[in-house]
Amino acid sequence: MRKSPLAFVLLATVFLPFLVAAASAADTPRPNFVLINIDDLGYRDIGPFGSNNRTPHLDRMAAEGRKLTSHYAAPVCSPSRAALMTGSYPKRALPIPHVLFPNAAVGLHPDEHTVADVLRSSGYATAAIGKWHLGDQPEFLPRRQGFDYYFGLPYSNDMGPAADGTKNDFGKQPNAAQATKAANAKNAAPKKQPTPAASDDGIGIRSTAQPPLALIENDTVIGRIRAEDQVPLVRRYTEKTITFIRDAQAKDRPFFVYLAHNAVHFPRYPTEDFRGQSPNGLLGDWVQEVDWSVGQILDALRAMKLDRNTLVLFFSDNGGPVGQGANNFPLRGAKGSTLEGGIRVPGLAWWPGKIPAGSSTDAITAMIDVLPTFAALARAPLAANRKIDGVDIFSVLTGAPAMPPRDTFLYHRGLLLEAVRHGPWKLHLATGELYHLANDIGEATNVATQNPALVARLTAIADASHADLGRDGIGPGVRPLGRVTHPQPLLAADGTVRPAVAGAQKIFP
Repeated sequence: MRKSPLAFVLLATVFLPFLVAAASAADTPRPNFVLINIDDLGYRDIGPFGSNNRTPHLDRMAAEGRKLTSHYAAPVCSPSRAALMTGSYPKRALPIPHVLFPNAAVGLHPDEHTVADVLRSSGYATAAIGKWHLGDQPEFLPRRQGFDYYFGLPYSNDMGPAADGTKNDFGKQPNAAQATKAANAKNAAPKKQPTPAASDDGIGIRSTAQPPLALIENDTVIGRIRAEDQVPLVRRYTEKTITFIRDAQAKDRPFFVYLAHNAVHFPRYPTEDFRGQSPNGLLGDWVQEVDWSVGQILDALRAMKLDRNTLVLFFSDNGGPVGQGANNFPLRGAKGSTLEGGIRVPGLAWWPGKIPAGSSTDAITAMIDVLPTFAALARAPLAANRKIDGVDIFSVLTGAPAMPPRDTFLYHRGLLLEAVRHGPWKLHLATGELYHLANDIGEATNVATQNPALVARLTAIADASHADLGRDGIGPGVRPLGRVTHPQPLLAADGTVRPAVAGAQKIFP
């Protein structure tokens, strides 16, 4: 039957707005992404969260953007970075009890779909600059995980020989016994260096037996990091980040840069310009240098007129180590724990014109939300057969009035589920302690006795997770680790590059 002209008018009236909206969305430029991740930064180590460290650039970022005051990472760094990369609870994607060490036989599986994989498959230029810490074997490095470019260290800046300055802050001598042993070995008659073996658990080499710390560009070891080489790391990472952004702009490509500073992790090595400038020693000095780095990057985005189409996120990878001078006030606890001070981290989101200036949210956000949020904004499809735990939090970043996309968070420490949050309520499973975080952010007053129904509800959430991730150990929803059979250090003790790494003919004595 032939439709009347009036019918066509009615159909156009109904569907035209949707067609226009769809066309408009398709024509909208996809945003760029810069994610700045600081190592071991305490909740109150930056100005926007109350620190007396001078952080004018982060203060401006907060004044022009949004504070995320209930942002969750993991208690330590490797799990936190796995969550960020995969959009999954750390235990699902990197089931290890603590962190990875040099020469580990295991790492993030190359088959994982990282945020870099998702964005690169949709045409983004991708770079990882700084600390990686998801496996140091060639099979696990960033170029196998979706990044076009990599420059940085494969793990923490304290994971190397004491004689190279990895076990002491700037200006302090290494442990005397370790330094003497290293000096004697250096002056002894040359002999073939044995390859250190990974520990039985495959997590890598601990303590004084660690090999030299390698600096990597793409797939090539380009240097050995000693004390003097730690000093310029923040500046070098910043320069590499800005160069990559300029190159991507010149090629008219959207970009994703993951800048993961080794700062402010121990040992602390601020440059001379920042040394002695903060009220909080070398840690505060390095915080202030990180602030400078953020300012350089935001200024570069403004100068290139990219600020109106770039989402910048700033986080710490875990709670600050209070015993080393970090400040997590008003949170209780420190790095390594599932108290708020160990896992809740300072968060900032910046996108002028999109994110409301000078705003703040206490909605639950987490590292696992980065991948689905970036994918949605980039209009990049996610694999239907790959379970993730994160949600798109763009409505939280923009302050949209819709209900927050998540109300529950699971606190894992290694393979153990230690606590559950639902809304403002947090239950510590081992002790049965219940806290109302909106009223008691410092977890000071246990209100379990007064709220048995809430204790039962949060316990049920924990029990329900057992059929997926398992409350302890490996549940059916946990994906396999990547694994190699014969791990070798990137640099042998004598500075020789391992044979399987590009540039293996080089020696960095």
